[in-house]
Amino acid sequence: MTSAFVVAVVALVIFVLPNWAFTLLASVMIGVSLKEFFALAEKKGIVVYKYFGISIGMLIPIIVYLQKGLEGYFTIEPFIIVIACLFIFVLQFTRRDSSQALASIAVTLFGLLYIAWLFSFFVKLKFMPQGAYLVAFVILVTKVGDVGAYFVGSAVGKHSLIPRISPHKTVEGTVGGLVFSVIAAVLSKPYLPDFPMGHLIVLGLLLGVLASVGDLAESLLKRDCAVKDSGGVLPGFGGMLDLIDSLIFTAPIFYFYVEVMMKR
Repeated sequence: MTSAFVVAVVALVIFVLPNWAFTLLASVMIGVSLKEFFALAEKKGIVVYKYFGISIGMLIPIIVYLQKGLEGYFTIEPFIIVIACLFIFVLQFTRRDSSQALASIAVTLFGLLYIAWLFSFFVKLKFMPQGAYLVAFVILVTKVGDVGAYFVGSAVGKHSLIPRISPHKTVEGTVGGLVFSVIAAVLSKPYLPDFPMGHLIVLGLLLGVLASVGDLAESLLKRDCAVKDSGGVLPGFGGMLDLIDSLIFTAPIFYFYVEVMMKR
């Protein structure tokens, strides 16, 4: 039921509703994911400025949306990160003691870069020609790979991939996920006619690998914090961060691939 609801909402926002609705959804997903991320940090006893971090993180995709189409304007997201860094130090100055200053600053900034900035590339993709299909392509290839890895790993998985991080992920499942990602990419050809088949195969492999890395990256953080899920907002999935972990690296890399490789 959760899967059906998520698919329906995402499809509606990508293909039917205007870009501002897509941006708003991305902003909300970033906000919930940052809340879960900062909660993980607090489990480790790290003091974080979660409300400040969540506010700045939710602002980043909105800034990306507002600056699109404004000729002559520089990319402002890095400027927002600089301002965030400045204010995090200022907030540190107001504390009664200096303990955990390094950890607090590092974790807060990392959350903004890892979740807010990287996930905001979906908004950049949406504004590109055929943006709706590009966004759908990334999600489809990534999530089909996730599903393929799960079923192949459950059926024939015997060799653990990195047991200290995720004992249930197997080499067989990872390879199966890559195969499924390539198949999903190739089958997307009718919707992306300008993409040569060779590029689709490469993208299937590339996004499949990045999805696996993204999933393992979040598993590493959860293992360090001794939790199974990042949250409980999505029954059957866990938290919002559990839902988007495999998409965090695929979106920006796909954006740069299209910008560099497809415009030659």
